Amino acid sequence: MSDNLSVRGRIFDIQRFSTHDGPGIRTIVFLKGCALRCRWCCNPESQSYEIETMIQNGKPKTMGRDVTVEEVLKEVLQDRPYYNRSGGGVTLSGGESLLQPDFAVALLKACKENGVNTAIETTGIAHADVIKRFLPYLDTVLMDIKHINSEKHKEFTNQPNDRILENAKLIASEASKMIVRVPVIPTFNDTVAEIAEIAAFTAQLPNVDEIHLLPYHNMGRDKYAGLGREYFMGDLKPPTNELMLILKQTAEQFGLKVQIGG
Repeated sequence: MSDNLSVRGRIFDIQRFSTHDGPGIRTIVFLKGCALRCRWCCNPESQSYEIETMIQNGKPKTMGRDVTVEEVLKEVLQDRPYYNRSGGGVTLSGGESLLQPDFAVALLKACKENGVNTAIETTGIAHADVIKRFLPYLDTVLMDIKHINSEKHKEFTNQPNDRILENAKLIASEASKMIVRVPVIPTFNDTVAEIAEIAAFTAQLPNVDEIHLLPYHNMGRDKYAGLGREYFMGDLKPPTNELMLILKQTAEQFGLKVQIGG
């Protein structure tokens, strides 16, 4: 059994019985803190590592709490029968769990020691040596690749993508399984040419043959008002089903297995 059950981390939610973010029925642990500031982020309460107050339905709600690995593991293991039947497990999301490596790695290790399938949803923005700490304890890496053009990536996320693309190559080479995820965002990357660039990059990664196209939605918009922040996507509409099918066909031309949604 892991000797790191007392390691502490900061989360803002645990979602049970999810059928997204990895195979089967999953428990999603949402960690606080992210290096990116994506304009469309549906979890703005995840971005700051600090504990915040967000107004929901007219009432203040504390976003963020400090927990131990043992506390989270206890909750994760409640649903082990569902994982076993469905091929599910636990997924670390955020925020960005690469920014809390001691806690996240200890939690993943404890899950593996208890026979729980593990996954991470990540932007891949960290030093390579940090990423290598995670990989032995991961069954699946769900990695966002949002754009190939670094300047446009920085314009919409506040960060260039050079390190992200390099880390994608590292993860693809060393992870048990990696799936590329692309949030399809109007005015940012929703053209055939831009998706084709991402698909071409993905097709050249070793051991990667799957890409998920995630249509933009504005369901997190009210959270920005609750945090006293501006929502920079305005009234942009989600991509149409017709466009998503065209983009799916575009990515399939590179020999990839393509899925709409996560």
